[in-house]
Amino acid sequence: MALAVQQSLFEAGGGTPMVESARWIEGVMLSEIALGVCVIAVAFTGALMLTGRLPLREGARVVVGCFVLLGAPVIAAGFVVDGGGVIEASSPPPPVAVPNESSRPNLPPANFDPYAGASLRED
Repeated sequence: MALAVQQSLFEAGGGTPMVESARWIEGVMLSEIALGVCVIAVAFTGALMLTGRLPLREGARVVVGCFVLLGAPVIAAGFVVDGGGVIEASSPPPPVAVPNESSRPNLPPANFDPYAGASLRED
């Protein structure tokens, strides 16, 4: 993260404090510190899964979370095209085929029991 150089003492330096703090948090979350924390988390999770103390689903959740955290800039860039907005669909979705009502067979009556005669003795 480069520091901005002020040309004059009367010019405002940088951006607003909220923007600068958001950039600092972004830098921390996507830097080598985050990569180290993710490596330690995956190693610890793997050790717990190998000893049988952590289910596979929970371990997979940690690994996917690390991928999402470290891949957030790429994921966000996939949603935005050249800063112009969200990607729009190139063509409308195909129409949904609705089945014809006459192709459905007749339903049995509401009191129909297919096993009613199986328990009766016929002597």
